[in-house]
Amino acid sequence: MDDNTALWYRIADLLPPPASREVKDCWEIGEQECGLGLLVEGLLARQVPIGGAGRVQISVLAEKWGERERLTPGIVRCLGDGAPAGVRLLDGDGDEVEVVTGWSEPELADLVLVPWIGCTRCGQVLPRAHAWEPWDDFSYLAEHYVISTSSHDTALRIFPSGSAGEAFAELLHSCPKA
Repeated sequence: MDDNTALWYRIADLLPPPASREVKDCWEIGEQECGLGLLVEGLLARQVPIGGAGRVQISVLAEKWGERERLTPGIVRCLGDGAPAGVRLLDGDGDEVEVVTGWSEPELADLVLVPWIGCTRCGQVLPRAHAWEPWDDFSYLAEHYVISTSSHDTALRIFPSGSAGEAFAELLHSCPKA
């Protein structure tokens, strides 16, 4: 079993059987988007408590499969387990998002950075970098993922679009306090 499948199965196991089996079946038939929806709906309906790290992992999977925007309202409403977590989801609904502009790095200069995941140990942040669209909102897909300082003034590492999982893994591994 590869790492992606193992992660999917581990997250699916947050649900009781047979709901867990339904989510796993979605992976096996290539219906990840449907599986993520079933997972979040199941967590909410059954009031399954999940930790901050679990919530973040679901958000990263949803980002990878193009479902983050649709599923975020449900993900942030999932019942917490009250345990401390090394990471937390900063992504609320669109009205609460604080965007950051004015980066000096050339690849970020014309983009807005939307805080997404924060490390609770060292304060580093993993924002998504989006283009600002003519309809006065940021683009649906991220152009980059950036590990930045907590003050959002320095980009420590920049990842290309499509690398949400790699950027999240680096956030976890680069924490000096881990």
